[in-house]
Amino acid sequence: MPHLLVRGVSVEQMKQISAPLVEELAAICQCGTDNFTIDVLSTTAVFAGSVVESFPFIEVAWFERGLETRDRFAHALSRHVRGTGVAEIEVAFKTYREDSYYLNGERCFE
Repeated sequence: MPHLLVRGVSVEQMKQISAPLVEELAAICQCGTDNFTIDVLSTTAVFAGSVVESFPFIEVAWFERGLETRDRFAHALSRHVRGTGVAEIEVAFKTYREDSYYLNGERCFE
């Protein structure tokens, strides 16, 4: 954890930045790089009866780490993605509650 769900950014673009991105995000979150998952989703966007390009959007699912950490995380994530040529990126955070998180059917946090 954190888990990044990426839409509108290619697999090749994310592969290009994944190692330095995760290194920086791990430093911001003060956790190991092995805590991160990045899933690049294949999506089809439609508008007005036509297929259009998916808008670059990354959803970050995580346990809350505070506003300062969230701001730094979003800034670093956006900078890395924009460095691949993406003109604009939106980032949204989805926060998990510790008492609602299970691993193999067992609560992870007591």
